[in-house]
Amino acid sequence: MKALLLRDLALAFRLGGGGLMALGFFAIAGFLIPIGIGGTEALGRVAGGVIWVSALLACLLSLDRLFQADFEDGSLDLILLAPPPLELSVLAKAAAHWLTTGAPLVALSPLLALTLDLAPAAWPALILSLLIGTPALSLVGAAGAALTVGVRRGGLLLSLLVLPLYLPTMILGARAVERAGTGLDPWPALALSGAVTLVALAASPFAAAAALRVNLR
Repeated sequence: MKALLLRDLALAFRLGGGGLMALGFFAIAGFLIPIGIGGTEALGRVAGGVIWVSALLACLLSLDRLFQADFEDGSLDLILLAPPPLELSVLAKAAAHWLTTGAPLVALSPLLALTLDLAPAAWPALILSLLIGTPALSLVGAAGAALTVGVRRGGLLLSLLVLPLYLPTMILGARAVERAGTGLDPWPALALSGAVTLVALAASPFAAAAALRVNLR
């Protein structure tokens, strides 16, 4: 599992890997939206939602290659036959996806918060919401990627599958930031977001493993 994790981390940051592409998209979206919206008052109100939508779309960019590249070069068959349970291998690949996509987004979020004129009081809630919520994006995305592995140009189908499942995490994350910015308690929304992540952690590896077994028969 350690070897699989390190392999995916190395592949993600090579030329053409999904990690840098997702981070670049997140940064570009965050910097372009203020130009389009204009007006600091409007920016402050929608900053949390803008950052969360940008993070969600950035995560989607690299999901279709989560299992597809391994399927194309035959590595996925070896992963299936490896001693560790397939569920743990899926968990390792989802962890690699989060480390190369979700974690950099969390690190870059304060800069986007400054650009979007988010109230400083809401910054801790923004960082916490991304730390708690982005793992769910990788976990749910892994299940969706497993369902579409082997499908030619399955990126659109993958987006249609996972976007509805992403909505609770996005809504709760943006709600936590909004409540913190207006002086309200963000912890109820953060707790619910954590519950969604825990459900995804419990269910997604098994759903993804089952989908991979069906697709590789």
